[in-house]
Amino acid sequence: MSNEHGSLIKSPKQMIIMVFASFFVPLIIILLLMIYVNSGKRGENTTTTEQLIKPVAQLNFKDASAPREIQSGEQVYKAVCSSCHASGAAGAPKFGDVGAWSARLGQGYNGLLASVVKGKGAMPARGGASPADISDYELGRAVVYLSNSAGGKLSEPKAPATEAQAAK
Repeated sequence: MSNEHGSLIKSPKQMIIMVFASFFVPLIIILLLMIYVNSGKRGENTTTTEQLIKPVAQLNFKDASAPREIQSGEQVYKAVCSSCHASGAAGAPKFGDVGAWSARLGQGYNGLLASVVKGKGAMPARGGASPADISDYELGRAVVYLSNSAGGKLSEPKAPATEAQAAK
């Protein structure tokens, strides 16, 4: 009788070696594959990646006793509005898109500002900004900046009277 189909493992020592080999050989192969994959070039597109995963909101500490600086329309747009209007998220008309803004520009400055202050569609009231952080005047400047980017010819709103001017 031939021993062709017999067991390859003849002793307990061979059995122990086979158990260890069947465990450690795949482990070593996986480890080498991980090293190979991680050895690729990195850091070329880190700025793009960081921009994509950057949070929408940022924590800014302000001195409450410092005088309040009025922001320009562009600054308010970048801080509040660009998260939706730059990409057109949730149906927001994109910055500079004449076709999307043409019907909205017919509402005029007061209609657009009312939509921003009260909210419209998926846009929350005041664009999600706190009245303590961004005034109606600053929102109005952002409305002018955003609508003029799409061909509107709105003029800047008049600045509110400061406390020093009101006391005179």
